This record gives sequence, structure tokens and C-alpha cells, in this order.
Amino acid sequence: MKTKLFITVLFFTITLNAQQFVDKAVIEYEVSTNLKKAMSNDSWDEMMKDNLSDLKISYFNYTFADNKSIFKFNRWSPKTRIPKYLKDADEENSWYFDFNTGIINMQKQIGGTLFVVNDSIPKIEWKITNENREIAGYNCRKAVGKIIDDVYIFAFYTDDITISGGPVSISGLPGMILGLTVPRLYTSYIATKVDVSFANPTEIKPITAKKTYDLKELKTLFEDKLKDWYSDGDQKEEIQRQKNIFLWNAFL
Repeated sequence: MKTKLFITVLFFTITLNAQQFVDKAVIEYEVSTNLKKAMSNDSWDEMMKDNLSDLKISYFNYTFADNKSIFKFNRWSPKTRIPKYLKDADEENSWYFDFNTGIINMQKQIGGTLFVVNDSIPKIEWKITNENREIAGYNCRKAVGKIIDDVYIFAFYTDDITISGGPVSISGLPGMILGLTVPRLYTSYIATKVDVSFANPTEIKPITAKKTYDLKELKTLFEDKLKDWYSDGDQKEEIQRQKNIFLWNAFL
């Protein structure tokens, strides 16, 4: 009896030690966008495509501790060949989450202007599936979500990392999203490594600005601006697609 009890206790001890939950770390993501598919088919964009790399590839860091996080640009891949104005937004954008208070603070560079958003963390409709995949050494489970204008996103999350976060403004699963695909924006986010030895809480802070918006105010502002876009003639469907991509990117 004593032997059986010893074996049982030993088994549970080994199991608990093996499953180490991560509550602070720095996660690196490779972010890949097919710019050529996202661009329009007008004559100007068609000429530009010849001078662009097929993919825009960058690396972002997701730093988290104390149930707070910040996601921001780290570096460009040497494979990326695009003009500076297409890089500027990525370099200035940032997403701060405080999951204790339910607040998101987001800085987005849109059309050359910086906007800072303070609002409640957006709620995403998620459906968890039985599909699994390993990412950055973690077993992840697939979930399908729906965001603005019924845009579907596909995520792989792990509950070994306790924060309910993810790249950009995506969150709300029972664990950390290590893989994310947004097909209608031709973009994917894949964690390449999880560094559990370093997470500097002083880096995790919101952006301050004299003028801030909530998500509803910003959406109204952009929708008003989009009314001025020409949308008649043979290019009507393509222009509507570009309007949609503009809005989806603004709020991702």
C-alpha cells in the first residue's frame, strides 16, 4: 500500500513539474503579409509591384507580465524589399493590454497620422476546434474567430501560457495565441520563440497622447473619410475591396 501511495505521489509531482505555466515572457512573432495581393490592380500599383518583394516580413515582440502586455515592432527581415512609407506604420504601431482592468491602448499610424485609442478590450466571437498544431515548442489548439464586418480569423493558442492575449488587437481565448492568420488581409503571425527568462515590466506601458479616441469614434471618422473615395465605374468592386482592407487594417 505504501509503495502504491509513493508511486502515485511521485507521478503527480513529475506531472506538475513538467507542466510549467508561463506568466511572463517575451514572444517573438514573424509577421508576413502578401502586399501584392492586398494592393489594387490600377496602373500605379501594377507598376509598383515589379519593385516589391512578394512578402512584407517583419518581427514583432509581445512582452507580458502581471497580466499586462505590449506588442510592438522589433526589426525587418532582410528579405523585405519595400519603400519606406510602407514600413513606417509597422514601426510606429503598438498595442497595450491591461487584462486586469479590461483596457486596450492602441497607437496606429494611418495615412501618415498617428491615432491613439483607449477603450475596452474588444470581444471576439470564438469557436474552438479539435485541431492541434505545435508552434514554438508549445502544443496549440485551433480556434476560429470573427471580427469587424464578419472578417474570419484563424488562431492557434496554448493554455501553457496563461495570459489571454495574442498579436495586434486579438485576444479572448483561454491562453496565448501563438499563431494567427487573417486571410482577407493576406497576413499571418507565427511565434518563432518564447523567451521565459526575460520580461521587463517597465516596457509594458500605454501610449499617452493629448487626443485619444475610442473605437466607435475612430470608426465613424474613417467611414466618413471613405465616403470621398471614388467608387463608380469599372473599378467599383476593387475600390470597395480597398476600402474594406483599409478599415480592417485600421482596427486589427
